Amino acid sequence: MLKLEIVTPEKRVLDAEVDSVTVPTVSGEAGIMPHHASFVSALKPGILTYTTKGAAEKLAVSGGFVEVNADKVAVLVDTAESADEIDAVAAKLAREEAEKSLAAAQTSAIEETESTREAIDHAAARLFLAAGK
Repeated sequence: MLKLEIVTPEKRVLDAEVDSVTVPTVSGEAGIMPHHASFVSALKPGILTYTTKGAAEKLAVSGGFVEVNADKVAVLVDTAESADEIDAVAAKLAREEAEKSLAAAQTSAIEETESTREAIDHAAARLFLAAGK
């Protein structure tokens, strides 16, 4: 078993024993099982999945960090929402606004539009999770 702790600036979202965790790192999805090698990685907006007794639960997360050490997984993100907590209309509006902002910044350097692209990814993850309610 893994001890999974998910924390945002506002609250502790989850503190539970789980069988596995999959997180969206900046270099791709990372599947974490018991006895996993220790690591720290930046997270990108996406879907975090954890499994307990065969049941998978999903959260839409923003960017942040994950630390794996001695069967403990600590996830620090700005936001983490279950499908029931997501306002699909607001997520769609946020995605549309970010897409307009990105289109307006076509001549900007890619580094200057990173936060806008992350906002699009976060809104897309929220919409994907909300659609599966």
